[in-house]
Amino acid sequence: MKEINQITSSTLIIGVDIAKFKHVARAQDNRGVELGKSISFENNRQGFELFVSWFQKISIEQGFQDVIVGMEPTGHYWLNLAHFLKEKQVKYGVVNPLHVKKSKELDDNSPTKYDIKDAKVIAQLVNDGRYAVPNLPQGVYAELREAIKIRDHLTTDLCVVQGRVHNWLGRYFPEFLTVFKDWECKSAVQMLSLYYCSMSLLMYPMKPCCST
Repeated sequence: MKEINQITSSTLIIGVDIAKFKHVARAQDNRGVELGKSISFENNRQGFELFVSWFQKISIEQGFQDVIVGMEPTGHYWLNLAHFLKEKQVKYGVVNPLHVKKSKELDDNSPTKYDIKDAKVIAQLVNDGRYAVPNLPQGVYAELREAIKIRDHLTTDLCVVQGRVHNWLGRYFPEFLTVFKDWECKSAVQMLSLYYCSMSLLMYPMKPCCST
C-alpha cells in the first residue's frame, strides 16, 4: 500500500532493463502512456549522467513533480545505478524477476524477452506498486554484508567439496573410514595424498620405518 501511494498523476515512472554493459529505459505516466523515446545507456557514471539528463528533460517538459525509477535486480549489475540514484536523491525500487516474466505476456501474448519490452513491463509493475525499496548499506555495514555473503559462498563450496570426497571414498576406498574416523585429520589427508584408492596402496605399499 505504501509503494502504490507514492505513485500519483504527478509521478514520472521509469522502467530500466538491467544488463552487464548497457541498460535500456522507458518512461511513462501513471496511466501507462509512454513519454519520449526509449534510451540505451552504459553501465558507468557517464551513462548514468546521460540517463538522469534524459528523464529530467521529460519531467520538465511534461510537468511532473517527482520521478521514480524501477529496475530488475539482475546479478550485481544494478547496484552501480542504484547507488548513483541514491547519491542523486532519486527514488528507486526493484521488481521481482518472476513478476516481469509473468507480466510480459499481457501486452502481446508472447513471453519473448527483449530489452525495450522488459523496460516497459518493469515500469508498469512500478506503477502497480509491485516493487520494493532495497536497503543499500554504506561504510562498515556494507563491508559486513559483503563479508557475510563471501562466508556463505565459502561455506557452500566447502560442503560441496566434503560431499565429493565422501562420494569418492565410498566408491574407490571404502576401507579408508574404517581406519580413520575423520578423513580431514592430518594423517588421513597425508594418506590420501599418497594413496588415493585401495589399489594404489596395494601396488605401492608403505615402507616400514628403519629401526635404529
